[in-house]
Amino acid sequence: MSGPEELTDDQIALLLKDVMEEYGYDFSDYAFPSLRRRLNRLYTLDKFPHFGAFYQKLMQDPVYFRHFVEELTVNVTEMFRDPVFFQRLREEVLPELARHPFIRIWHAGCSTGEEVYSMAILLKEAGLLQRSLLYATDINPAVLEVLKKGIYPLRYMKQYSENYIQSGGTQDFSRYYTAKYDWAKLDEGLQKRMVISPHNLVSDSSFNEFQLIICRNVLIYFSKKLQNKALQLIDNSLEPTGFIALGGKESLKYSTIAPRYKQLPHRQRIWRKMA
Repeated sequence: MSGPEELTDDQIALLLKDVMEEYGYDFSDYAFPSLRRRLNRLYTLDKFPHFGAFYQKLMQDPVYFRHFVEELTVNVTEMFRDPVFFQRLREEVLPELARHPFIRIWHAGCSTGEEVYSMAILLKEAGLLQRSLLYATDINPAVLEVLKKGIYPLRYMKQYSENYIQSGGTQDFSRYYTAKYDWAKLDEGLQKRMVISPHNLVSDSSFNEFQLIICRNVLIYFSKKLQNKALQLIDNSLEPTGFIALGGKESLKYSTIAPRYKQLPHRQRIWRKMA
């Protein structure tokens, strides 16, 4: 017996429109090929016999809708991911942030929070954590629960430790977590400087002024129109001379805010806002 046929573009358009009306989540300007692929994967894996059953489940079951959001919002991250990027933050950005009496950093689209903890470790080692606040936001409340718990598989710690060393870390990485059975719980002192909250880059507004905004590997899933909308929000949230950090395949080039920014050397995806 064959599985269900793939969703048509018209069915996807209807689904996205009604999801926006029912739940307030707007996926309409996400990059369509990626969105279609993830929707069809969910449709097939959950073995719906036809589109109507999928639509009805989504509209009438808030628990299933949370599952839907988790599947559509990609959550791939690790501590000190791209170590050279974190080395640049450590060596070039943090000394500039240290000039401020109080430091505000926004991790937009933070997923399960490994990069937020990485930044907290950088700040701690620079002696800046106690006068910093890290705002960690994501559209998906489920991944924020992982961040709040600060518990990750112990098997990941070897890779995280290697990333940490490559980023310029000089401490024993195991000092930052406690191992128990197959799990590692990160130092609770790191989380005390975090403000964790849901936030939708597509529809929510700016809520503070930051010296550094990190939004890595989020914009690649947006259309050009939506990228510009999100970048405008980020620009509105950034102080003059503040920094934006994006993912390896993302850029400010050709964006509407590009004329106000200068990229740091070494081809890392970090830009500074002009005064």
